[in-house]
Amino acid sequence: MSDPTNPEDRLYAIAEQGMCIGCGLCQSVAGSDVIAVAKTTVGTERPVVVGDLQHDVVDTIYDVCPGIRVDGLPVRLVDRGTRIDNVWGPWRRIVRAWATDPLVRFEGSTGGVLTALGQYLLASGRADFILHARASATEPTFGERTLSFTEAEVLEAAGSRYGPTAPLIDVTDVLEHGRPFAFIGKPCEIAALRNWARHDPRVDELVRYWLTPVCGGFMPPVGMKAFLERYGIDEEQVTGFRYRGRGCPGPTEVATVTQIHEMHYLDFWGEDESMWVLHWRCKICPDGIGESADIAAADTWPGGSPRRDETDDDPGTNAVIARTAAGAELLEAAAREGALTIEYDIAPDDLSIYQPHQMRKKYAVAARHRGLEDEGRIVPVTNRLRVDALAADMPIEFIERQRAGTRERIRIGKATEPPPELG
Repeated sequence: MSDPTNPEDRLYAIAEQGMCIGCGLCQSVAGSDVIAVAKTTVGTERPVVVGDLQHDVVDTIYDVCPGIRVDGLPVRLVDRGTRIDNVWGPWRRIVRAWATDPLVRFEGSTGGVLTALGQYLLASGRADFILHARASATEPTFGERTLSFTEAEVLEAAGSRYGPTAPLIDVTDVLEHGRPFAFIGKPCEIAALRNWARHDPRVDELVRYWLTPVCGGFMPPVGMKAFLERYGIDEEQVTGFRYRGRGCPGPTEVATVTQIHEMHYLDFWGEDESMWVLHWRCKICPDGIGESADIAAADTWPGGSPRRDETDDDPGTNAVIARTAAGAELLEAAAREGALTIEYDIAPDDLSIYQPHQMRKKYAVAARHRGLEDEGRIVPVTNRLRVDALAADMPIEFIERQRAGTRERIRIGKATEPPPELG
C-alpha cells in the first residue's frame, strides 16, 4: 500500500493507477537528476525516482500531469469569434483539407496536414523549429522527441506513432533556446504543455503554434507483443516499425533483420474500435480531440475506420479544426500560400460522422470518472470540457453501465500497473 507521506509513493501512484501517459513532463519539472522517464519493466516509459524527490515537486507534478489534469482551451483564447460545440469544443473554422505537395500528402498520416503546416511554419519564418516526435532510433515501436529545423527534417518525422513517446522529456531545456517554436503533439501532450505554462511564462512567450492530431489512443506493449506474435514476428528481431502513412492509411510495416513484413492498417488495430488494445488512461480520456490546440487534424473515414476495399488508392483528406484566431489565420495563410489545399468547409456534425468513437467517449467519460471515484482512484481534474453537461444528456442506464464497467475493470486489474522500475 502506498504511503501518502512518501513523495515517491505519491508520484508512483499516478503510474500504478494507470494514469501516466509517459509524456516526460515530470522529468522536466523535477530535473533528470531526480526523475528519469525511461523504459521500465512493464515495457513502456514511466517516471523512475533516481534522486531526492520532495513533496513540493510532486505537488507541481500533480498540477501539470496530463494524466490527472486536462483543461480545455485557455479562456483568454476564446472570444466572440469562437463557437463552442458541446461535443467538439471551441472552433472558428472546420474544413476538409490536405497537403498540396503530393509527396507530403503521401508520406504523412491521412492528408499530411500537420506535416505540411510544420514545414510551412519553418519556411515562412513563423517558427524557428518544430518540437514533435519521430520514430525512435533505439526502440522501433516507440517514438522519440525531436526538434526539426528544416522542412526535410519535418518530413522525415512524418507518420503517426502509436507507441510510447515522451516529447516533453526535456522541454525546459528546449525553452532555454529562447527561440519561437511550434509544438505538434497528441492532445494529452498539448494539455501537459498548457498546464506547464501556468508555471513557466516562457511557454506562452515561445510556443507560437499548438498543433495536434485527433487521437484515439496508443497501444501498450502488451498489445504490440500480441500483434507481433500473431504474425510470427520475433520482437527481438524488429529493427523498424511504421504504423501508417505512404497512403491513407497506408500499410503497417514491420522491418526485421531478415525481411520487411507489410500488413494492412486494420491488421494492426482490428476492424472496429471494439478490437482496439489501448492504454487504460486512453479509455478514460476526457479530450482526445485536442481542445486546447490552435489546430486539430482528424481522419475522415465515415464510421471512424477505413475499409479494406476502399483505401488502396485513397490519397488522404484531413478534417481540420481551427480552434483559435491564431489557428484560423494559420490555416488560411497556409492555403493562400499553397502549403494546404482546402476542399470545402464542414461542421461539427460531420466530425461526429468521421469520428463517432470520439463522440461516444465524450458522452461516457464523466461516468467513467465516477467509476474511478467509486474505487478510490485518482480522478482527473477537468475544466472547460463540458463532460458533466454531456453526461447529463444521456439516459441513466447508459451512465450506470459506463460507471459499472469502469469499476469492474479496476477490480480485475486492468487499470493497475506495478511500481515503475528500470528494465
